[in-house]
Amino acid sequence: MAGYIEDRWINKKKDPTSGKRERTARYGKGSRYRVAGIPGVRNMSFDTLEDAKAWLRRAGTDSERGEFVDPRDGSIALADYVTRFWKEGVRGAPGTIKRVDERVRLHILPHLGTVGLRDVSATVLRSYIATLEGECAPRYARQILTTLSNIFETAIDDKRLVRNPMRAKSVRWPKVPEDQREAWPLETAQRMRDAIKARYRIAVVVALGCGLRQGEVFGLSPEDVDFERGIIRVRRQVQLLNGRLYFTLPKGGKTRIVDMPGSVAAELAAHFLQHPAVEVELPWGGPEPDREKQTFPLVLTTTYGNALRANIFNDEVWKPALAAAGVIPMREKGKRWKASRKDGFHVLRHTFASVILEAGESVVTLARWLGHSSPTITLDHYAHFMPEAGGKGRAAVDALLGVVPEYIPEDFASA
Repeated sequence: MAGYIEDRWINKKKDPTSGKRERTARYGKGSRYRVAGIPGVRNMSFDTLEDAKAWLRRAGTDSERGEFVDPRDGSIALADYVTRFWKEGVRGAPGTIKRVDERVRLHILPHLGTVGLRDVSATVLRSYIATLEGECAPRYARQILTTLSNIFETAIDDKRLVRNPMRAKSVRWPKVPEDQREAWPLETAQRMRDAIKARYRIAVVVALGCGLRQGEVFGLSPEDVDFERGIIRVRRQVQLLNGRLYFTLPKGGKTRIVDMPGSVAAELAAHFLQHPAVEVELPWGGPEPDREKQTFPLVLTTTYGNALRANIFNDEVWKPALAAAGVIPMREKGKRWKASRKDGFHVLRHTFASVILEAGESVVTLARWLGHSSPTITLDHYAHFMPEAGGKGRAAVDALLGVVPEYIPEDFASA
């Protein structure tokens, strides 16, 4: 095994005159024993020989395996590590980066920022999670903990930690209550379609008939609509960040093709005649001014020919239409709208999913139309919209086993 222990107080070689090992100039100063010579491991000093030998064995073995982590590298404060090493590696859409920054800045660093990386133990985390549960909803708390866990995983890659304390068995993440997506009754969706301002009726039609997200509807161009093949190509979305609009790819960074029913095609054709598309120029990929700008003719714009802002649309178009359709009460003068999140624009997408599944379409097809990365996600969100789930299986077994007896013998009934 590589490495050796050096006694810094007593010379290794004997004095030729006295025949004894003489004291060095460092005698009595600092730690006596230094472990050195281990490849890739910085020298380490100890007060006792036993501690030095234990370190030499452990560090030497870990070094040979390529698993050595110097505990001194883990002494850096969590806030310093995040700022100097972790933050620069965060990647994703601008909105995603902003949300990650908010979790770290508002919920992680105020509680754990001064704690050393290696000192964030399971005990510390259990206390932190208890505090977090008192401040945040379970779903948001889990998002914060996911970000924290990512910080620790990066520290492991950087050879500053041996293991991720978030993976300790005693560290229990908040449980999220079962969250089933809620759809509107079809009558409500139809009332909403008819109640919204005529200029924006097509937004409801496309979201309800094709399952597009709000930003994807705002980014839709006539160039994306193929009347001949009966499809819509979802190629971009309009996003709002820090008060600035920009074009970007759909969620997940992937384009997709969705089916366009004849009713949606007819509505789009009528809309194109009444409200011709307007070319809009916005930065691509983020709101920063130095981003490359791209221009697209948009199906939906403001009366001034600008791209729609979700916050203004929701407050000045969507919520008044909700009230007109009887979904929420009318706003009192001088007060804000009383609308719950479940009645946001996204409910149209849930309603689309419910209609498709109740009609018997496959989950795989729906997942492709919705842009989900896996049908599993679609099932998790929308399985409750499949009222006949199990019915086909029971019918198949009945067909296999034959006619069901009209009565059950008493011996079996009492068993």
